[in-house]
Amino acid sequence: MKGAHITPMTYDIFLALTLFAFVTSATPGPNNMMLLASGANFGFVRTIPHMFGISLGFGLMIFLVGIGLMQVFDTYPVSRTILTIVSVVYMLWLAWKIANSAAPEGSATGGTPMTFLQAAAFQWVNPKAWSMGLTAITLYAGDRSVWSVALVALAFMIVNFPSVTIWVVLGREMRRFLTSPARLRAFNWGMAVLLVLSLYPVLLP
Repeated sequence: MKGAHITPMTYDIFLALTLFAFVTSATPGPNNMMLLASGANFGFVRTIPHMFGISLGFGLMIFLVGIGLMQVFDTYPVSRTILTIVSVVYMLWLAWKIANSAAPEGSATGGTPMTFLQAAAFQWVNPKAWSMGLTAITLYAGDRSVWSVALVALAFMIVNFPSVTIWVVLGREMRRFLTSPARLRAFNWGMAVLLVLSLYPVLLP
């Protein structure tokens, strides 16, 4: 981290950062696939802790990575490989949980929504979150000063919650079409498959 000299982030750069944060946060990925499934299975209100966990947890992750943890990857490249393997294994386990989140009778109340702490912790094994965070820090906080990294984290926290809300609302609205056990089971399996497919960019050579 280079804290001796701080280059102020201009308004134009911060605007570009905010746009980058919104687009990357709103596009399909593990977080949004899980929120879509949670909105459909548990409704909007019960998914709120999950939403806050993503927004605040990801902002904290960006800050901690930016002020120091990126140096670990630079010094020990194998740590990136280990992180990728752990992330993929955990994502496959989550996909299985989503696929079987409904009760055997088909009730939408089967299982429980992700908690605030679980959602915040999930960011550390979310491949898309790592990709977004590392790219944002490289592009908009190249000096890795506390101030610039904090602005990157703040930009993501500002736009993340509204963007993820869209997916929860979409999932909630889909509940009216998921009234039968067969439809709900098919939806959950579909979300599980999409979650696995979201790993494809991470596994590319």
